[in-house]
Amino acid sequence: MNFKKLRGELYYPTALLGGVALVTTAALAFADKLTAGDIAAAQERDMQQSLTQVLPGKFDNNLLEDTLLLNGPNGEVTVYRARRAGRVEAVVFKVSGTGYAGPIDCMMGVDRNGHITGVRVIKHKETPGLGDKIEPAKGHWIYEFDDKYLGDPPAEKWAVKKDGGVFDQFAGATITPRGVVNAVKGGLDFFDRQRSKMLDEVAGDKP
Repeated sequence: MNFKKLRGELYYPTALLGGVALVTTAALAFADKLTAGDIAAAQERDMQQSLTQVLPGKFDNNLLEDTLLLNGPNGEVTVYRARRAGRVEAVVFKVSGTGYAGPIDCMMGVDRNGHITGVRVIKHKETPGLGDKIEPAKGHWIYEFDDKYLGDPPAEKWAVKKDGGVFDQFAGATITPRGVVNAVKGGLDFFDRQRSKMLDEVAGDKP
């Protein structure tokens, strides 16, 4: 076979490129298959850590396996339920607010009495040194929500102090805490509306 002539044919570069692409694709698929389990395990550990941070205490069930989907104001929301002796004692779900640089995603825990057990920001793009004070590693602001509920503070006080509320704002960064406060208040409203489904309550059940 005349390889010099073959290389001169128009289809040769195309065939060569196609062969390289095929081998590369196969290699990537194989690598993805090998790492899929590790990635899933890492994601599960991250989620478990987030749940533990906003929901202190010991429970009988695996929260990652005890979930339900409910309709929230911005689409479906996954609710993680914590049980003792079969009874739902608390729930955890994600809420989102609008910050200065974009969405702020938080996980919040609420006990069956409607009290917040914890809030943690899990994703944001706020300005370092200003808006990132919503992270517990950068300040204690996020702990202001602990044990709050609808009624404490009153509905009109669920705002930053600049807006007449009770929650602190940051110097030079009011939009960020305002977004988180609105998200958490919205989460409590969501819990209040969907309480019976979250807690598996039926007629006659007591809180």
